[in-house]
Amino acid sequence: MTQTRTTKLERGRTSLGPALELVHTGRAPTRAVLTAELGVTRATAGAVAAELETLGLITVDSRPGAASGTQGRPSHRLAVNEDGPVVLAAQVHADGFRAALVGLGGHIVATAPGCGTVAADPAHVLGEVVAAGAQLLRGTGRRCVGAGLAVPSSVAEPEGRALNPLHLAWEAGAPVRELFTRSLAEAGVPGPSGDAPAVGFAANDLNLAALAEHRHGAGRGAQHLLVVGTGHRGVGGALVLDGRLHTGSSGLAMEVGHLTVDPGGRPCHCGSRGCLDVEADPLAFLEAAGREPGPEISLLDQAREMIRTEYPGDPAVRSAVGTLIDRLGLGLAGLVNILNPDRVVLAGLHRLLAEADGDRLRAVVADRSLWGRSGGVPVLPSSLEFNSLVGAAELAWQPMLDDPLGTLGG
Repeated sequence: MTQTRTTKLERGRTSLGPALELVHTGRAPTRAVLTAELGVTRATAGAVAAELETLGLITVDSRPGAASGTQGRPSHRLAVNEDGPVVLAAQVHADGFRAALVGLGGHIVATAPGCGTVAADPAHVLGEVVAAGAQLLRGTGRRCVGAGLAVPSSVAEPEGRALNPLHLAWEAGAPVRELFTRSLAEAGVPGPSGDAPAVGFAANDLNLAALAEHRHGAGRGAQHLLVVGTGHRGVGGALVLDGRLHTGSSGLAMEVGHLTVDPGGRPCHCGSRGCLDVEADPLAFLEAAGREPGPEISLLDQAREMIRTEYPGDPAVRSAVGTLIDRLGLGLAGLVNILNPDRVVLAGLHRLLAEADGDRLRAVVADRSLWGRSGGVPVLPSSLEFNSLVGAAELAWQPMLDDPLGTLGG
């Protein structure tokens, strides 16, 4: 009898991580769904949900109810605990940085925008963004259980080095994960157990945007998700296969910004010409519209404002939108031919292009791609405002999703 109870307890504990991930990603809104997804008995699922609630990670509705239009026994509703622990998420880009506190479910609790310029010393920049995050923690009084960082560069695994921060003044190979972890310790940001500093995680910003969109946004449910976007400078891409980021052998896969879309186009930082990186980013958009970039706000914000306030009325802005859509569509068609995704999600400025004239963009992709002509690939705008930040938070949440009890110290 004791052995049977022990076996059930161990089975329940090994289900804690998968159960938390199901609630975290919205795939288990009720205990009945949790039971089915885990493949366990109702009693085991109830015990798992109760344990996660005791840990302060989820909430269980004490009054079971059936969703509208459903039949069968009412089931207890499950949700992430909106008053539970958070992680510190940070993003550095060409025009500054931002820190945020993010709860389970991808819910942003608080944000703090940073400076308008990024220093050439990554240690200084990461110290500033962590200090902003630590201030948010003090202001909210929330418990922090980890930290994640998004940077505009490929990040080599397992060292955590930013190999090609092309739009920052950082040296190639900057040890961003090590510097981030050191800054967390200096700022007194605690780890999950509370008795040691947090360990930092770091990855490419577009990879993290893709992870966030797959778990919480427009990419949810896709088996082969392609995400392409432009932030403040340059163009990046990411691929999520069966729920996991495809990062290649050492974290350097999917450098889609260096696809050539105009052989006689602008010189690119990589040494080639006419790459997506320089033909479909905010600076390229401003140039196509005949506008001089101003120093007041970032290039991305300038491009966004032009589309939101002057499209389609201004002919120059309308023409620039069409030009970038054609360039972007050409690049997407090549990627669709190679990768055969079941969904494409566009982020950053590309999201606005898709919203401005999605029919034109989809037509270019369909016309130029075999798979597009044979059945069509959904091309959707991203749905998360701060997807790279939410993705950075996913890095920090992953140890908790893998092993809640172990991460919290048993």
